[in-house]
Amino acid sequence: MFTLASIAEYALISVALALLLPLCTFKMLGALQQSGYDGKRFAAWTKRKGNMVYSRFILLAFLIALASAVLAVVFSFTQSWAAYIALLPFPVFVAVYCHADKRALKVPLDSTARAKRIYALECICVFIASAILVVAVNALAYAIKIDLVTHLRYLPLAVLPILLPSLLRLANAVDAPFSEAKNEKFLIPAREKLHAAECVKIGITGSFGKTSVKNFIAALLSQKYRVFATPASYNTPLGIAKAIENVDLNEYDVFIAEIGARRAGDIAALCDMVVPDHCVITGICPQHVETFGSLENVIAAKGEILAGTKEGGYAFIAADENTQKLDIAAAKLKKVLMGEHGECGAHKIVLSERGIDFTLALGVAESKVHSKLLGEHNARNIALAAAVAYKLGLTREEIVAGIEKLDYVPHRLQLYAAGGVNILDDAYNANVVGAEEAVKALKAFSGRKFVVTPGIVELGILEEGENAALGGKLVGLDLVILVGATLVTAVKRGYLAAGGEAEKLTVVPDLAAAQKILSETLQPGDTVLFLNDLPDIYQ
Repeated sequence: MFTLASIAEYALISVALALLLPLCTFKMLGALQQSGYDGKRFAAWTKRKGNMVYSRFILLAFLIALASAVLAVVFSFTQSWAAYIALLPFPVFVAVYCHADKRALKVPLDSTARAKRIYALECICVFIASAILVVAVNALAYAIKIDLVTHLRYLPLAVLPILLPSLLRLANAVDAPFSEAKNEKFLIPAREKLHAAECVKIGITGSFGKTSVKNFIAALLSQKYRVFATPASYNTPLGIAKAIENVDLNEYDVFIAEIGARRAGDIAALCDMVVPDHCVITGICPQHVETFGSLENVIAAKGEILAGTKEGGYAFIAADENTQKLDIAAAKLKKVLMGEHGECGAHKIVLSERGIDFTLALGVAESKVHSKLLGEHNARNIALAAAVAYKLGLTREEIVAGIEKLDYVPHRLQLYAAGGVNILDDAYNANVVGAEEAVKALKAFSGRKFVVTPGIVELGILEEGENAALGGKLVGLDLVILVGATLVTAVKRGYLAAGGEAEKLTVVPDLAAAQKILSETLQPGDTVLFLNDLPDIYQ
């Protein structure tokens, strides 16, 4: 059993499987990357209702096992060669699986050093699992010494595809200590650079609107100051470190950092890194309850920015029922409250196809302003940015002029026209407040109105109720297209319960199917809202 030839056989088969089977996991590696390399979150994705990960691997295992058994029996006359011939279905069905699963990820896998390490470790894990099985089945065949068992001895290897999600997660766990240590070495100089920077630093957090408000503040302040803001949604320690890696912050007057969080302590850690002079909270809703566990935990986490802001700085707070629960006084900051009863705010908001008109209040003075941006929430976001600019020295005239020039934030209720059809790209909207405002903006358009949405995620136990509520808000539109199987049942139920017409609602498996329907239906003058284009981890 352990001759030199048999050991070479075991090693060759194990290496072949280690190189072959991980080819089926590139999408899973992409989902792991989208999970922030969080093993628990990745595991939850593999088990999510409507996810076919395990079903596909079980089918792959069954087909390999069935084909292997048939080949082993049919070629039993070849004696010892029958077991090797029975291994042929592995490369054949892996190739078929990879071809059938060739649809590209919405968020492409970024071939970072970490992703490559995890893939290499996964290959090693598959090699070890294969080697254990190969030795075990050969030992069993050697002990029993029955020809049929000998011919079928490699049949149990068909179970390996079912183990792939677990082996990928194991590879991620093995890599984690190394990656964390490496990341910390990258973060140390970024932290030192931020601490030493003499520019004014502003930290922005909230359940929604962070990127929009960051862009608006940067645009307004740029009229008077040299401003550097973290790009896109770079709102993690590594994202901020990467953003400033080749930047001399002392060449700027103001540094603006978007501060994100999925767990308690995330914002505190970012504040320790950035040390903001002033902070902004855009609002709080049940976003990320999936990871925080409750709305109360979300509120407490967002409040970490108050304790992490330098004493005496401004705290710009968008008033809502949840931000009212924050203890701003304890942080010894100067509160600037936004809203109807606040020091600043947007009042008398009027929505139309051409944008938003509203009265901007900055202290006791009011100004009528217009922006091409859409949605009532953007009026409030602009007012929040205006308050920051006002407190940092811009005049009302400069602020009003700057508001007129504000441009759309990509994929956040971004309007463009195609063939006479209005397209509202709200693909990055993934919260209940923004979804409601996007639907309101859609309804302000003339002509027929359409929406394409998969629902809202990361709401934990609130997902069913909030998505049903979203469905109710879609009543009155000319066509509602629900995409996927993750959350659309709740959206559909809410839509019908609120009096929506069944013939105006359709459910499709993916965005491509929705686009096909639209291509056959849309006419010049119509408006279609793409609300929350979910990344792969929620498909």
